[in-house]
Amino acid sequence: MTLAGLSLAYLKDRALNTALNILLLTLSVATLVILVLFSSQLSERFARDAQGIDLVVGAKGSPLQLILSSIYQVDVPTGNIPLETVDMLRSDPTVAEVIPLALGDSFRSYRIVGTESAYVTHFGGEMAQGRMFDAPYEAVIGAQVARGTGAGLGQKFEGSHGLAGDGHAHEETPFEVVGILAPTGTVLDRLIVTHVASIWAAHGFGTGPHEDHEEAAHDDHAGHDHEQDGHGHADEAAHDDEPAHHAAGAELEVTALLVKYRSSLAAVRLPSFINRQTQLQAAAPAVEMTRLLSLLGIGIDAVRAFAVLLMITSGLSIFVALYSALRQREGDMAMLRVMGARPPAIFGHIVLEGVLLAAAGAILGVIVGHGVVAFAAATFPQLQDMGLSALRFEPAEAVIVVAAIAMGGLAALVPALKVFRVDIAQTLADTR
Repeated sequence: MTLAGLSLAYLKDRALNTALNILLLTLSVATLVILVLFSSQLSERFARDAQGIDLVVGAKGSPLQLILSSIYQVDVPTGNIPLETVDMLRSDPTVAEVIPLALGDSFRSYRIVGTESAYVTHFGGEMAQGRMFDAPYEAVIGAQVARGTGAGLGQKFEGSHGLAGDGHAHEETPFEVVGILAPTGTVLDRLIVTHVASIWAAHGFGTGPHEDHEEAAHDDHAGHDHEQDGHGHADEAAHDDEPAHHAAGAELEVTALLVKYRSSLAAVRLPSFINRQTQLQAAAPAVEMTRLLSLLGIGIDAVRAFAVLLMITSGLSIFVALYSALRQREGDMAMLRVMGARPPAIFGHIVLEGVLLAAAGAILGVIVGHGVVAFAAATFPQLQDMGLSALRFEPAEAVIVVAAIAMGGLAALVPALKVFRVDIAQTLADTR
């Protein structure tokens, strides 16, 4: 029998003990793998989606909510701001670019964003099929939207109120797909992008004097009934994240503005200037995401410490199991020595048991970790929207696996060293 075969035979002989040791190590490795996948992928996605955006301007409220809703498209907007804000910022010599956003509608849970072609350009969007929108109710869809809905060029669809895709549909104003974007690896992949005038018209507004701007009105209060104003237009209050209908002739608004600085002077004066305005707030993506990741980091560090402690416990368990097993197999070891097996070979056999235990736990841990991530992404669409994928392997996972296997070998080292101190004659006499 080979060395590996002998080690496997002894592990099989202690099946319950072997299974418990593997389970303990599997849990610790899986926990570490899950943390690595979450932290690395989400941090990378946060940085990629916010790249090139220096400031987000929106309605008063939570700065973090403004960032999450306007850049990452995973939260409800804080409200609306006057359309004049666009011109005000564009006239500022320290501002290089202002990209307006109009949010509030969706199709099959994919968000519809009223904006300008500059939004697509910012994320490096390129056409896989068709062309860019250039008129109301023309829409360009991201690669993930195309896969998820099966939509193709020329297909028409109806947007619905709200960001969950379950609100009232705009049956009278269907969109037409005129372009499909190539994958970008950014938030753009899961968005439906259209002309701002589409959003205004879908909610009862004229296009107004600024066709490059957009507006979707949001009401912070939910649960109101629809009322008729004096002109006979329906005024619909928001239901959670749904936009409200405004009367014709009302002041046009936008949901948020993505701002790029022309000079460093803008970073000094612009945020404070905006925050002094009654209806406006400015939020810096870098600041808010650093704050969010630091808060998440506290919890991640605590779970990571627990996982490391669990791995150390696994090592101790392997040590105890092998040490106890070796005491029961001293006679076998002595017989192997009599049959010609050299001490280094027997030493290697015992160390190999520890390595095999650790390797089994590490491999299963990686599989379980990716399985949990896949389940989480499938169960919580927000995680999938943020780009969390179970199909991606991080370099840190290899480090975890190597560390686990090394720990198994170290745990077996002390029991294995006893081989060199075995008194063959005395051991054989004691076993008679």
